[in-house]
Amino acid sequence: MNASLTEELFAQLQGQPLAEIGGRLGLPPEQAAGAVSAALPLLLGALGRNAGQPQGAEALFGALQRDHAGADLGSVLGTVLGGGGQGGQILGHIFGAREQTAAQGLGAATGLGGDRAGDLMKMLAPIVLAFLAKRMFGGNGAPAQASPNLLGQVLGQERSRIAQQGGVGGGLLGAVLDRDGDGDTDVSDLLGLAGSLLGGRR
Repeated sequence: MNASLTEELFAQLQGQPLAEIGGRLGLPPEQAAGAVSAALPLLLGALGRNAGQPQGAEALFGALQRDHAGADLGSVLGTVLGGGGQGGQILGHIFGAREQTAAQGLGAATGLGGDRAGDLMKMLAPIVLAFLAKRMFGGNGAPAQASPNLLGQVLGQERSRIAQQGGVGGGLLGAVLDRDGDGDTDVSDLLGLAGSLLGGRR
């Protein structure tokens, strides 16, 4: 299993799912793909940060087991495209007080703006949790003995990989989450990331 969680989930969203997400946000396919590829490592990296604490791993494991196990990615996508899925509530748990900072950073780096970036993360958050639940509790590659500790290890490895790979997602993760202090991020620091996403792919 060489692909990261981020790469694996992004691959599952190729085609119709990405087209539908982009359509909901009014984005052309290429911009939708770029925005999702930046948002997924931000979400998974933030989950890895939370799961690095024993209480965080236990809380996330319980939520996956209780609310997301057995969920089909296609049906979850249909729910979020219809405005459901409790994405806002999930984002609150993932980012806490830094939710707005995360949306502003993603919006600055992708050209979406904070509002549409926030909408995108609300759509992706239930999809990410359904994907993790399937990895933990069902489907090919699921561990025989799922546990909060194992979940914390898997997400911790993913967070380290995202940080090492850098790029827009890794840069956002560091700027939004890995600073000490009050969590305020100077969004102008993130604008430099936009060049690699918006300018480098043309």
